[in-house]
Amino acid sequence: MPPLVFLLSTAVFAQGTSEFMLAGLLTDIATDLHTTVPRAGLLNSAFAIGMIVGAPVMAVATRQCPPRLALCSFLATFIAMHVLGASTNSYALLFVSRVVAAFANAGFLALTLAIVSASVTPDRLSRAVATILAGTTLALVVGVPLGTLVGTLLGWRAALWAVALLSVPALVAVASAAPATQDVRAMGSLATELAVLQLRSVQRVLVLCVLVNGATFCSFTYLAPVVTERAELQTAMVPVVLALFGLGALGGVRTAGRYGDRHARRVVSFGGTALLVGWCLFALLSQSPVAMLVFAFLQGGLSFALGSTLVSRVMRNAVGAPTMAGSFATASLNIGAASGPALGGVVYSSALGPIGPLAASAVLVGTALVASVLLT
Repeated sequence: MPPLVFLLSTAVFAQGTSEFMLAGLLTDIATDLHTTVPRAGLLNSAFAIGMIVGAPVMAVATRQCPPRLALCSFLATFIAMHVLGASTNSYALLFVSRVVAAFANAGFLALTLAIVSASVTPDRLSRAVATILAGTTLALVVGVPLGTLVGTLLGWRAALWAVALLSVPALVAVASAAPATQDVRAMGSLATELAVLQLRSVQRVLVLCVLVNGATFCSFTYLAPVVTERAELQTAMVPVVLALFGLGALGGVRTAGRYGDRHARRVVSFGGTALLVGWCLFALLSQSPVAMLVFAFLQGGLSFALGSTLVSRVMRNAVGAPTMAGSFATASLNIGAASGPALGGVVYSSALGPIGPLAASAVLVGTALVASVLLT
């Protein structure tokens, strides 16, 4: 695996940490900026929307830029927005900084996927994509808890400063190692690339990305109530369950990287079926502490193994859209990451309570399996 892939994964780790960590600091932000918690929560929504819109927009904007210049510009902007957010006393400026940082993050991830797809042979594509997505997984497992801890102990501004500082070595590494020319990306016409992305084979996998990632974050966001309300465990067990989910996710990404190139179709079909059954059993057995711990680990692994494999299939099926395929994959993942928790909140507030998000995840995966057949 080229060393550049691991360097890019490090930067993705820093950016993934920023995307999710403010969720645990909303009360402090609201108090400090004299606003409400729901209004502070819009900072997370702003980042998610920025990722969805920013991926294709920034991919188009930087098509003619050398990869090194584009990647460094994205990272420098990302760092600058965190410095601005950590320094301001204005909610409006903080909101703007989150949107711009999300655009930079989306552009960086989309271009990263394009670069790694062009830098490795086809038989190593899944492994390269899995290495990049491992950065996001590590952000959930390690970065977000540490960022939240730093924010809790030293203030929410310190968490933003920490992400900015963490991104500086990544910027230096990318500046020295990223491709300086456009050779890694075939510069065809934008119209041709968009036509490729409209192919049924590409659209089908993008839809599956949205549904599977939506299912993942629908339940992941509401694992805490499952721990405390369904299994009736102490609040101290919540980080343990989240860590188990994250460890499973790391294992899933690793598995996808190892087998995704040779057995992608089997990973999607069998993995999707196992994921559906897993969410159903998780909902039914969530009152059992042992079952909850087991399924938190298994579902994390299955979710990310399937998600990583689907992203690599987008890149493989859309080889004729080298500069835009990564942006559409990035946007589809974030549509799922934004809509999944929203759906989970609706069903959690219903009579189903904490098992609602688990049941909703099963419905989303079931829909994905049906869609994979109907859209073939």
